[in-house]
Amino acid sequence: MLNGSNYHAWARTMKCALGAKNKYEFVDGSISIPNTFDPSYKSWSRCNMIIHSWIINSVIESIGQSIIFLENAINVWKDLKERFSQ
Repeated sequence: MLNGSNYHAWARTMKCALGAKNKYEFVDGSISIPNTFDPSYKSWSRCNMIIHSWIINSVIESIGQSIIFLENAINVWKDLKERFSQ
């Protein structure tokens, strides 16, 4: 669980967990966000929401509250990296 002081261990654990589910590409930028009219958008959106919920459930409540309204898992991932990877 990310508490602010354990970012590197948390990120490594999440990378392994997401990689095991073939979902790490959603947060590393390999999979781009499709246009809402693209036929693959619904599938992408569903996966994005799942990953977003996994991340929210892997951080302490105060951090979760700060990322709950970000729309995309990649933005959540980048935000947490910016704030806690120092």
